[in-house]
Amino acid sequence: MQKIAVPTVNGKFSQHFGGADRFAIFEVDEKARKIVSSVDAVPPPHAEGSFPTWLKEQGVNAILAGGMGPRAITMLEEFGVQVVAGIAGNAAPETLVRTFIEGSLAASGEPCHDQGFHGCHDHGNE
Repeated sequence: MQKIAVPTVNGKFSQHFGGADRFAIFEVDEKARKIVSSVDAVPPPHAEGSFPTWLKEQGVNAILAGGMGPRAITMLEEFGVQVVAGIAGNAAPETLVRTFIEGSLAASGEPCHDQGFHGCHDHGNE
């Protein structure tokens, strides 16, 4: 089984990892390519390194995100979490996960940076 996390705000996909108020965490059967279960989990308060560490503790194997700071990406990758960054749009978290496990999720791979997604230059310490 694999656990895939999607940052959310008010139950919808959050374009910015550090701005998430919750994470939808899906348990996926990789062989069957289907979602087995999901939880809506509340992370600790956002501080440098808190989200990556918490996601590791939740047993997450992959994160599907829009903008994400380079420190968060590095930490997650060091924890062995696959980072899929640069997802745009407002698809439902479950739809993103289904598209990902089917192998057809479009993501630019771009992290959050000065001229990035939505003025996230103030969030360089994620």
